[in-house]
Amino acid sequence: MTQRNERSFQGFHRADGSIGVRNHLLVLSIGGLTIPTARRIASSIRGALMVGFPYNAGSLLGDDRATWRRSIFRMPVHPNVGAVLLIGDNPVLAAEVAAEVARSGRPFAALTMDDCDHDAVTLTERGLRAAARLAMAISSDRRTPAPLSALCLGLECGRSDPSSGLVSNPLLGRVADRLVDAGGRAIIGETVEWLGAEHLLERRAATPAVAAAIRAAVRRREETAISHGLDLTGNNPGPTNIAAGLSSIEEKALGNVAKSGSRPIQGVLAYGEAAGAPGCWVMDAPAYASESLTGFTVAGAQLMLFTTGVGNSFVSALAPTLKVSANPVTCTKVGEQLDLDASRVFLGEEPPEAAADRLWQRMLEVANGAATWGEVLGEGDEVVARYGPAM
Repeated sequence: MTQRNERSFQGFHRADGSIGVRNHLLVLSIGGLTIPTARRIASSIRGALMVGFPYNAGSLLGDDRATWRRSIFRMPVHPNVGAVLLIGDNPVLAAEVAAEVARSGRPFAALTMDDCDHDAVTLTERGLRAAARLAMAISSDRRTPAPLSALCLGLECGRSDPSSGLVSNPLLGRVADRLVDAGGRAIIGETVEWLGAEHLLERRAATPAVAAAIRAAVRRREETAISHGLDLTGNNPGPTNIAAGLSSIEEKALGNVAKSGSRPIQGVLAYGEAAGAPGCWVMDAPAYASESLTGFTVAGAQLMLFTTGVGNSFVSALAPTLKVSANPVTCTKVGEQLDLDASRVFLGEEPPEAAADRLWQRMLEVANGAATWGEVLGEGDEVVARYGPAM
């Protein structure tokens, strides 16, 4: 890869020390009953994003409750969030989340159904006024120089085909290595898609304990599938992957782990857990793209790189998501979904290093404010993973 002199980007510096590549007003519904109200408010405020948590704290158990709490407290203080309007149906929870946002130094407001005599119309009216004030408050925020070491990158693949493993995912690995070398962080997930290639990740583990944690995470996923009578053949890879030419979970895994590059793996993160130090990390998380990307978002990733073989429009709401494909047919058909066309590498017409350099440059442009296709088309959403029964 051609080495250039970019050592910084223009970002939004937060009072808590984090640095964002976007300055979103987040309208966050912290309960399912107020999602429609939050949606109405966000749709009326230019540039606002809405994320909703459909579950209630009291109904979740075990790992689900831990994941939910991690997500609901970390999402409103994501580096790409400049201000937050909290909407909810639980005054106690709203106060707890509001206190976390207050500690981050972000402008915020919190409203509940209880504050409005349980009238969604009144809640909408008050929420609109509060959101408008917040949007005005952050409109004067400006980008200033920030080091590349402040960036955290989520690495994803979805609706993969052979071009993903052969070209697109290794391109992400090159970019991940470059960011790690600059002092940043890169994260891959999709644990079940390490199966059959976990030994490659173990070899790069920074310590024996990390290697053992990688092996244990894969074994847990495999044992879960077996205990529920799930045959991964036909499920992962799924029908779309199989039709596109992937024959087995091992073949898919070899492509998946290529996204992580070649640098030492610092540790295994729980779903949504932040990477505490620079370097390459792996997240023990579901393989489905919507849940996987949200795990990276909760962990604080400001940017996502997402490869696809046959096409996949899903992107993160909070973190700009650059889509990459090397399938020549896909690049022709769904150009308005793809931020980088790597098909010339697949056809032998461009060196991988040159394509990786193009991806690096495009990633920096997006970090500096350029829009992704997903942002232009409004494709973003966040989906927090669920694992077990609810009360």
